[in-house]
Formats: sequence, structure tokens, C-alpha cells
Amino acid sequence: MVRLSLFVLLFISVSAWAQFSREYLDKQPLRVTPANEISMSYLSLGDSEQPAIVMIMGLGASHVVWGDAVVQGLQASGYRVVLLDNRDTGGSTKFDDWGQPTVWWQLLKRQLGFDVDAPYTLNDMAADTVAVMDVLEINNAHIVGASMGGMIAQVIAAQYPHRTRSLISIMSTTGAPQLPPPSAEASDSLLGVSTGDGAAAERTEAMVARGFYPQSMGRQMMAVFKAGDRSEAVVTITAPTLVVHGAKDTLLPPAHGAHTAQLISGSEFVVYDSMGHNIPDDVLPNLLQEMTLHMQAADAVATTP
Repeated sequence: MVRLSLFVLLFISVSAWAQFSREYLDKQPLRVTPANEISMSYLSLGDSEQPAIVMIMGLGASHVVWGDAVVQGLQASGYRVVLLDNRDTGGSTKFDDWGQPTVWWQLLKRQLGFDVDAPYTLNDMAADTVAVMDVLEINNAHIVGASMGGMIAQVIAAQYPHRTRSLISIMSTTGAPQLPPPSAEASDSLLGVSTGDGAAAERTEAMVARGFYPQSMGRQMMAVFKAGDRSEAVVTITAPTLVVHGAKDTLLPPAHGAHTAQLISGSEFVVYDSMGHNIPDDVLPNLLQEMTLHMQAADAVATTP
């Protein structure tokens, strides 16, 4: 039941994102590089001599879902901002030939202790990110991830500590099985939008317009399910860490963020009262300030002899 609830929250989380302006991002030409036998698309914005932030989006989301305000706000704080499209989204290699998983069957296999079938893993997606850093000759960076992107960011911080100047995990989770499922209201919203071909088509069209790739979501869900509980890896993270969550997040309730912060020694946990599984306009200035202060503190430590 817990894993079925996780499927529900991942599927509907995309509809909770605020729709930020992306005019600035749409004007930036994507670069493409070979990485781990696939192609990864990315943007590198700002002065290459400045400390770098690598930003990783969530389920089925391309880099434009971050929106102009987040990216330009971080650039204005004096950072080089690197945005990438996870494999199976945006301009990166798609895995459509692999097909779509039968979700209920994969969940049943997982519950019975068998491996979930997935074309790739969160570890692969973390390695993709590091490969882009290699191409850009970025020795270490502030790793920022939202939702599934936060899970990937946690994997990077655990497996590539020398490449992680700091970690910022936004509305994400460790995947621990004891954490609370989505609310009944969140589950009901899935049923509401999924009833009828017209509603499904309209929802898909809206998601694509916002920078999501619905066809990749099932495969990326399998990557998350295959990873399972990552608590043992998360507890090894030593990078300065900021964990951000919304008090109104009914998809990944605040306990998911609290557990992440609890496992990472010395981490800071910030909860915004008006934030759900999104970044509202009223939260954005405070979030940017919190992120900047966190990164500046890590920069000071990194540059101290």
C-alpha cells in the first residue's frame, strides 16, 4: 500500500508545480554532450569563474520547469548556474524504445522481493550529472534537486562527496517505507483528472506545455522504485546540507524532509508554511535568500586554507 501511494504521489506531483515564466530560459541554446553512452542536454549560465550550482529537476521535468525567477535570482547572487535535462526528458536521450512499464505488476514484484524492471536507475542519473560536470570542468558544485531531482542530488552527495560543495534537497525524500503516504485529497485529485479521455488529453497537453515529458514518467518512477529506501546512503552524506519542505505538501508530507535532515549530520531544515509541493511566489524570495546564505557559508569553508 505504501508503494502504491508512492506511485500516486509521483504521478500527480507534476500538477502541483507553480507555472513560472520561462521566457529567459527558452532563449538559451541547449548544449548536448555524450555521457555514459547517451546524450545529455544542458545549459551553463553565468561566469565560469564563479562557484557553480548544478540544478536537477523532478519526475518527467525538463530544465525549464525551474523557471526564470529561480535561475536569474541565483545568477544575480553571483553564481554560475548549470541546468540539465535528466535522461529521458528535454533534449537528452529518450528511452521510448524501452516502452512503458506495467506499474501494478512492477509494484507487486517489488512487494514480493523481486527486482523492479527499469531501463536506468537513480545512480545512472546521478552519474549523468557528474559527467556533465566533467565536460564543464567543474570540480565541485552546489548540488540542488527538487522532488525526484532531490533524490538524485542525495545520491550524488553520498556517492561523489568530493564533487559536492553543498547539497540542497527541496521537497524530496529518502524513500524510507515508514514515511507517510500522500493525503486522500492528493489521491482523489489523481482520480479526478484521470477520468475520461478528454480530461487525460487536456492534462497531458498542459504538462507538455510546461516542460514535462509524460511519456518518461513511468520509466522514471521505476528508477525511483528500484532505488527503494536510500536511508543508509543518505546518512553517509557529509556535505553542508539544506533541506527545504512545504508545510502544505500533501504529496510528500513534511515528515519526508524531516527524515532527510535527521539523517544528515549538521543539516538545516527549513519549512515554509505556505508551500506545498511547489515553490509559490511568496516563498521564492525567502527561498533564494536561504539558498544563497547556505551556499555562501559552504563557499567560505571551501576557500579557507
